[in-house]
Amino acid sequence: MNVPYMSRPTVYASNGMVCSHSPLAASIGIKILSEGGNAFDAAIATAAMEAITVPGMCGFGGEVFAMFYDAKTGKTLGLTSTGIAPALATSDYFRSRGYDSMPIDGPLAVSPPGELAAYEYLNRQYGTISMSELLSYAIKYAEEGHPITPRASRVFASMKNRILKFPSTSKIFLKKDGSSYKAGELFKNPDLANTLKVISKEGTESFYKGAIASKIVEEFGKAGGILDLESLANHQVEIYDPITTDYRGYVVAENRPPSQGFMLLEMLNIMEGFDVKGYGHLDPDLMHLMIESKKLAFADRNAYLGDPNFENNPLEELISKEFAEKRRNTIDHKNAGKNIGPGNPIKEGTDTSYFCIVDKDGNAISFIHSLYNGFGSAFVAEGTGILFNNRQQGFRLEEGHPNTVKPGKRPMHTLNCFIVLKNGKPVIISGSPGADFQTQGNLQIITSILDHGLTPQEAVDAPRWHSIPGSHPLDMGNPPEVQLEPRMSEIVSDALIAKKHKITWGQEGISHGIFQVISINQETGVLAGASDPRGDGYAAGF
Repeated sequence: MNVPYMSRPTVYASNGMVCSHSPLAASIGIKILSEGGNAFDAAIATAAMEAITVPGMCGFGGEVFAMFYDAKTGKTLGLTSTGIAPALATSDYFRSRGYDSMPIDGPLAVSPPGELAAYEYLNRQYGTISMSELLSYAIKYAEEGHPITPRASRVFASMKNRILKFPSTSKIFLKKDGSSYKAGELFKNPDLANTLKVISKEGTESFYKGAIASKIVEEFGKAGGILDLESLANHQVEIYDPITTDYRGYVVAENRPPSQGFMLLEMLNIMEGFDVKGYGHLDPDLMHLMIESKKLAFADRNAYLGDPNFENNPLEELISKEFAEKRRNTIDHKNAGKNIGPGNPIKEGTDTSYFCIVDKDGNAISFIHSLYNGFGSAFVAEGTGILFNNRQQGFRLEEGHPNTVKPGKRPMHTLNCFIVLKNGKPVIISGSPGADFQTQGNLQIITSILDHGLTPQEAVDAPRWHSIPGSHPLDMGNPPEVQLEPRMSEIVSDALIAKKHKITWGQEGISHGIFQVISINQETGVLAGASDPRGDGYAAGF
C-alpha cells in the first residue's frame, strides 16, 4: 500500500520561528517577529490571519486552547477560552425540539466564541504592539481578498451542502453562480472586514458586550438560536498551571479539562513502562502497544471528562503513574482489545488549525483554535461575516453523564496542545488539528523525537495510525479499528491483523493530523521548524 511521498526540509533559525497551517499567516507572523514584536504579538496576528485564510477550520466565531512559556518569569501556563452553554441549554430543551443528540448544524449548535477574548488577554498581559495594528493584516486580506489554498478549496467543496443550508453563509462562502471556490481563486469577506474594523477601533468589548454582541444575538434569535447577551458578556479566559507528567527525564505540559489533553499524559505514562527505544520506529509490536494505550485512555475520557466547574473529574489519579501501571497491566501483547472499559481511578479513602511560535527572547506559544467540525455550525450571523462554531455538539443529552449539557457549562473538548520542557525550558512546541486524532498524533510525535531520535520534520513526515472510534456519541459503540496511512508498510498491517486489529486504509493527509513542530536546542539556541506536508502551511524563520 506504499505510495510516493514528498517531504519538506527542516527550517533552521536563531531569531524566531513560526510554523502555521497557512502560508500567509506564517509570513505575517514572521514579519511581526522580524520587526521587533514578541511571540505573543505574532500569535495574535497569525491566529487572525488563519481565521481569514483557512476560514472553514478556525475563526472569530471559534474557540482557543493554548500553552505558552513566558521567558521573563520562566513559567509555562495554559490558556482556555471556550464558551459556556446559554441559559436555555438543557437536555429537556433540546429533546423538546426533537433532538436525540446535540445538533450539528445551525445556531443551536453554537457555544459563545472565545477567540477574540484570547487575543485580548495575550495582548493586555504580554503584548508590545496594539491590537489594531495586529488585526490590520487580517482586515486587509478580508477586504481585498486572498487566494484560496488547495486544502481550503477541498474543505469548501466538501462542505457545500452544509453551507447551502444558510443564505447568510452561502452568499459569503460560495461564488455568485453557486459554485465552490477553487485553489488560487480570490476570496473576500467584506462583512468580516467591517466587523474587525469596529473591534480594532472599539476593542473586543464591542464583540462581547457592545453593538456587535447585540447584532449577533439578534441574528441568532431570527434563526431560532438561543445564544444570549449574558453568555457573551460573561465570557472569561481561564489561565492556569498546566497538567504535566514526567516522561524519560522530560516534562510534558498539557491543557486542563474540559480539554482532553490529559489523555496524552495518561498514554505517555502507560508507554513509559515499555522499552519503547528497544523497538524500531514503526515497529508493529510497538504500534500495537500504543494503540492499546489509546483505547484505555479514550475509555477513561469518555467515562470521566466534563467541565471541572460542574463535575468532579478524577484528574490527578488519571494522570498518575500508579493508575498508568494498572492500565498498562491490562494490555494483551498478542491480541487487540475489543471491549475496553474505563479504569477505576478512585483512590482508596476518588476541524481546527494549529500553529506554534518562538521568538528571539525564548518566549514560546503553542496555539490551537477551532470551529469544531469543518465550517463549524455552518451558520453566519447576517451582516457580521462571522462563521460560528458548533462546539455544543460536544455535549451529551443523557442525564447523569459528566458531559451532560447544562446552562453555564462547557462541553468536553478535543482541543489540546503541548509543550515539552527540559530543565524548565521548552524543547518541543507542537500540536495538530484532528479532533479525536490529536492526542494519538501527539503521542506518535513525542515518542518519535524523544525515544527514536527523529528530527521534527522526520517525525512529522512519518506515516501515522489512527485508532477509532472516538468521542462522537453515535460512533462510540462501534467496534474498534485502526486506520493506516497508505504509506504504511504492509508488513505493519499484516502484523497488526495477526494481533486481531481490524485494519482500514485511510487517504493520505485525511484524518491523520497536520502537525507543526518547533524544537529548541537549549545549548545553541537554534530553532528547528517542521510543517506537515499534509497541509498547505510552512515553517518560517529568521
